[in-house]
Amino acid sequence: MAGQESEPGSGQASARNETEAEREDRRWDDMLQELRVIQTGAQLTGGFLLTLPFQQRFAELTDLQEGVYLGLVVLAALVVAQVLTPIAIHRRLAGQHVKGTLISAAHVVMQAVLVSLAVLVVGTTMFIFDVVLGGAPALVAGAALGLVLVALLVVVPRALVR
Repeated sequence: MAGQESEPGSGQASARNETEAEREDRRWDDMLQELRVIQTGAQLTGGFLLTLPFQQRFAELTDLQEGVYLGLVVLAALVVAQVLTPIAIHRRLAGQHVKGTLISAAHVVMQAVLVSLAVLVVGTTMFIFDVVLGGAPALVAGAALGLVLVALLVVVPRALVR
């Protein structure tokens, strides 16, 4: 239709009658809402991991399990840092009339956040299954959850675009 602009990545014309600045503001607000959801999940997962050393059973972990645990703690901290990155970029670039650049950068960071958070969730699940049931059930649980996450985070969004 005439006068309609295309939303990047949507493959469809937008029925919104908004200026470029209004569109960028809306996209930034949408990203902030998404970041809030992601941040909550990352904080809950990280918080859970931080409580484990205070459990009696933690002393029974093998050296490998301790290494995996510490890797998951570092990954949780990196996810939180990634979630904070778009906000830090925004703070630095505020008032410089580069919101389009900010949105593009935040989009890339959010893709990295989703991948990192998915790896963290799979890793945490595998770690718990390994401690409770052993290695084979941990691999099955991790593989199954990994497939579900790939379906939900990659396959479903791509299917919706078609």
